[in-house]
Amino acid sequence: MNTPEQSLYPPIEPYAVEQLEVSELHTIVYEQVGNPDGRPALFLHGGPGVGISPDYRRFFDPAHFRTVLVDQRGAGRSTPHAEIRENTTWDIVSDLEKLREQLGIESWVVMGGSWGSLLALCYAIRHPDSVAGLVIRGIFLGRQFEIDWIHGPDGAALIYPDEWERYKAPVEDATDNVAAYCELLASDDEQALAVARAWTRWEGSMNTLFPDDEQLDNMLVDATALSIARIESYYTANNFFLESDNYVLDNASTIAGIPMHIVHGRYDTICPPISAWQLHQALPDSKLTIVPDGAHSPVDGGMTAKLVEAADSFRH
Repeated sequence: MNTPEQSLYPPIEPYAVEQLEVSELHTIVYEQVGNPDGRPALFLHGGPGVGISPDYRRFFDPAHFRTVLVDQRGAGRSTPHAEIRENTTWDIVSDLEKLREQLGIESWVVMGGSWGSLLALCYAIRHPDSVAGLVIRGIFLGRQFEIDWIHGPDGAALIYPDEWERYKAPVEDATDNVAAYCELLASDDEQALAVARAWTRWEGSMNTLFPDDEQLDNMLVDATALSIARIESYYTANNFFLESDNYVLDNASTIAGIPMHIVHGRYDTICPPISAWQLHQALPDSKLTIVPDGAHSPVDGGMTAKLVEAADSFRH
């Protein structure tokens, strides 16, 4: 079996890095890699707030695809950094459609994982004609039970009690962990950075099947940790700005005609596999792959090979 590094296409640099002013406050940065005349593809990062990593450029065959990768509002190189004002799910959905029109793309294959899977699904529901296909991983549907699983004492905390203790330390007496974190993350001082690292470490520690110190260290860099923690906690506190708790499944019929690959790790402790299963049940024409040695990260275990395979299926 290939390693994640062997499964990805070779490292590649963007042929274009540009900005798009999407509001008076926000400017997003996007890059393009691969074949400028190839089939358009869009890569959506997780978080929200994570930003684009160089490895994300390598899931689509650069000979066949024109891949667009976007730092969403407040994330990565987009400005203002870690900004939660004018930053909602539907703001970002609007940004993606503006970008598609800006680039003269009729429709694109959309890949996203974790928060990126929810964003991809919301984008497809709102703009089904803009999406030629979906490759989604680590399915997260923004439902209350999924939020409780990550941020409550009766979910992932039972599997990672040591890391849960570190996560709870800044908000030890809180009954609502997410609200307490939001309050502590409102400033830009050193205390906020320490709190941001605690939030980010909690999820980062569960990201891979086995501990990956390098991946975790990259997430804990001050600027990255702050954007992840501040934006994630804000979105979580607002139930990801969805109109109902079961928004995606309630609107699944809207995207039933879009070819879809669902890839989920059997040992994903951030996003339990039940969400991938229920999405597949709602969309029986979708293709579901549960990766036996997969966790949450797209560049870990067998996840990478299955994602590349799914992307390759859209080459022609």
